[in-house]
Amino acid sequence: MKALVKAKGEPGLWLMDVPEPEIGPGEVLIKVLRTGICGTDLHIRKYDTWAQQAVSLPRVIGHEFVGEVVEVAPGVTDVAVGDLVSGEGHLVCGKCRNCLAGRRHLCRSTVGLGIGRDGAFAEYVTLPASNVWVHRVPVDLDVAAIFDPFGNAVHTALSFPLVNEDVLITGAGPIGIMAAAVAKHAGARNVVITDVSPYRLQLAEKVGVTLALNVADHTIEEGQRKLGMREGFDIGMEMSGRPEALREMISNMTNGGRIAMLGLPSDEFPVDFAKIVTSMITLKGIYGREMFETWYAMSVLLEGGLDLSPVITGRYPYQEFDAAFDEAAGGRCGKVILDWTV
Repeated sequence: MKALVKAKGEPGLWLMDVPEPEIGPGEVLIKVLRTGICGTDLHIRKYDTWAQQAVSLPRVIGHEFVGEVVEVAPGVTDVAVGDLVSGEGHLVCGKCRNCLAGRRHLCRSTVGLGIGRDGAFAEYVTLPASNVWVHRVPVDLDVAAIFDPFGNAVHTALSFPLVNEDVLITGAGPIGIMAAAVAKHAGARNVVITDVSPYRLQLAEKVGVTLALNVADHTIEEGQRKLGMREGFDIGMEMSGRPEALREMISNMTNGGRIAMLGLPSDEFPVDFAKIVTSMITLKGIYGREMFETWYAMSVLLEGGLDLSPVITGRYPYQEFDAAFDEAAGGRCGKVILDWTV
């Protein structure tokens, strides 16, 4: 079968013929239909310091996908041939304290699809049936392909109650924009999203944010004044991993404000912990999705009319992966999709 492989310890990806994967006990074989390009995939293509440490070579990459089940192992009863599915890309041990307590997203032995196990940028992929999410209601294939990052957005956005709250989101990448859409859908009063990219701020406006603020030109304080806010934001979602973004967020929170942090910094950086303590601000780290509570919430949000289509801006046949990756790396885009059916 054809697959995108990180074959060598140098920048680049290679479209190669590799053996079709075989299912093991409790697993399913999935014919891949669409995949989404993630920031993680860009790191692997670039082969930066993180990728050099995290990825064993050779490796079929990719973890955002939708596909059709074509084979199930004996004993698998909750997934059937013909099911349209996406997959939870964090494979857990099932034996540690958190797994046994039902907190699988906190497993200390998590293996990432497309990082520690061959991934979904291929014509076929295998997964444990326990990691498969069956789409029980109709869903657009492009949207189904990005359920993984959509789950990051939902996990972040629903970490704290949102009804009638004023929300600040720093970072208008695709996940930040999806989080903004969720916050508005869930009943937030004001949703302000910040970035320095006019293109991405325009995308954010399409999902109905109250204010898309270019912080290269305006301060968050100016945004507050424009909206008539007097006491700061109730909820923060830090999606950029930028030191200045978190520092500005902290300084613009109300007393007792709560911040969910998904953005992953590249290095350590200082913050004003005196402000955090004296303002009684809560910081919560977010990684991945809650299995599978977040997935239920994602499906229900879409059933309830949440529209993610503005976030998807690029579609390519998988053979044109280089052009797709170049667009995804360029920043003037939302989510970029690869079609594996052509």
